[in-house]
Amino acid sequence: MSAAAMCPYATPFLVTVALWWSSTGLILLLDSQERRTYAVTMIGATGLLAGALWIVALTAGETTGQSAYVAFACGLAVWGWQLLGFYTGFLSGSNKSPCAPGSTASSRFFQALGASLHHELAALLGAVALGFLTWGQPNTIALWTYVILWVMHSSAKLNLFLGVPNLGADMLPDHLAFLTSFMARKPMNALFPVSVTGGTACAALLLVEACRSGASAFDTVGLAMLGSLMALAVVEHWFLVVPLDGNALWRAFRRRAADCPRATANRVERELAGAHEQTEGAGVDARIVAFRADPPHVCDARNIERLLESIAAGSFGAVECVHGLVRTEADWLCFELTEGRARMAAFGPRMQKKPLVIARGQGFDRARLKAAFDGCAAAA
Repeated sequence: MSAAAMCPYATPFLVTVALWWSSTGLILLLDSQERRTYAVTMIGATGLLAGALWIVALTAGETTGQSAYVAFACGLAVWGWQLLGFYTGFLSGSNKSPCAPGSTASSRFFQALGASLHHELAALLGAVALGFLTWGQPNTIALWTYVILWVMHSSAKLNLFLGVPNLGADMLPDHLAFLTSFMARKPMNALFPVSVTGGTACAALLLVEACRSGASAFDTVGLAMLGSLMALAVVEHWFLVVPLDGNALWRAFRRRAADCPRATANRVERELAGAHEQTEGAGVDARIVAFRADPPHVCDARNIERLLESIAAGSFGAVECVHGLVRTEADWLCFELTEGRARMAAFGPRMQKKPLVIARGQGFDRARLKAAFDGCAAAA
């Protein structure tokens, strides 16, 4: 096939990739800012939402190639508003707490649902609004763009809940870090093959239909963009399991304030605040272990750092994350280990007044890990 013959299909694909990558990056950039900026962000996004819905209504009766591009961008904008509402916390859920230790699978599911219920309801209303605006009209590209993003986003969240190797926790804003407690790290789950197979089949059907002989410019552009979007959603699903850092595509958009010592200290202290009264073995399931770290002497920060490196290397088994607060000769020291990355910060605790370490994971050696933290005491 010549370059000229490929152009009707290459252009929609390239536009889809550009809009998918840039819109995702913009959302990550906005939700990684300080929380005091969120209200202004949502006001601006809501204005964009209103404009997008208005344009959807105007173009619903048009069947040109240009109207397909416009409708696709509007559907993307409507879904972007939903994601911004979730990641800024305006449309998340009433549950703001990590998963309770010892929770059954069903309890963990309903706790996770409570953390995102407002978002789920808003997403449903968004689909209803687009369906109403395009009802009985030939241009439903905006609606199907939104539906693909909604369905595949929901599929990705379910796969994170059921268990995948790559959780992408470092891409969450600090106020949603507790959501990682509802995720599971596993090599695979039963839903994943269904998600990628179904998504791949839908993408193939849409792209084949876009390439059929006699297709109008509207059908070619619209179906090619929808098929490309579904294919990209499948690629995002594969990022959950393959040994590649898919989030590197957007990490440059993330504001680095989360890496500063104060942000680390606040995040760790919040994580520990609700768990300090836990005793070892109380309400612990196969996935969670919690124990007190209260050595007889102050800890050596270098020993803690070496121990975190050892945990990240897998020396104690599949440890998903570690959060802790201990005394050192100089000050209190908080630390965390998530996604194989360790962070440490010295600070004066406000909520947490006693040493504590919380570790979560699957099939790791609880006793040996506890002994290792107990062994981090500084030399007398």
